Amino acid sequence: MRSIFLAISALAFSLPALAQDAPRLFPSRDVAVTYRVSGAGPMQEITMAWAAAARLMRVELPGMGYTIADFAGQKGFAVMEIPQPMVMDIPMAQAAAHVRALESARFTKLGADRVAGVACTNWRHEGPQGSGTGCFTDDGVMLRSQGAAQGMQGGLEALRVTYGTQDVARFQRPAGTPAMQMPGGTLPGLPPASKK
Repeated sequence: MRSIFLAISALAFSLPALAQDAPRLFPSRDVAVTYRVSGAGPMQEITMAWAAAARLMRVELPGMGYTIADFAGQKGFAVMEIPQPMVMDIPMAQAAAHVRALESARFTKLGADRVAGVACTNWRHEGPQGSGTGCFTDDGVMLRSQGAAQGMQGGLEALRVTYGTQDVARFQRPAGTPAMQMPGGTLPGLPPASKK
């Protein structure tokens, strides 16, 4: 599970465009992408969906539940469906610290490519949180990412890309579901937020 969160964190808590010589890292239009995940555990598939105008992201974790990130509202939560439905709030301050590290990353354009039949541009990034490569479309969809951070390696590669309007209701907190605290108060795969 940690490897899944680590792979997701490379993408989930990113900004629209970090610099002129960097890829757009948040989709500019609604899209859903199914990825194959590789990391410390066996390969798995996850699906990420974005409601671009509302700046919402949903990550489906098969057999476990899903995670929602509300970038405009600076909040997020995870819904664990086993053994019974439960909501855990995500510490967005911790994610914001990860974003600040991404902002200082250095990007190098590597050239054109195609993943899952969709055109993208390969970029290499190096920064305080780690290094790796990614292939991003012009409208901000990551199709492939491979890298290392915190002594772990992992990656995502798109299998299916589907553009189309996302139902915002799928990104809302489920009513009546019991809430619990994130174990240890930190998001798996991300370092604790530094105190200022």
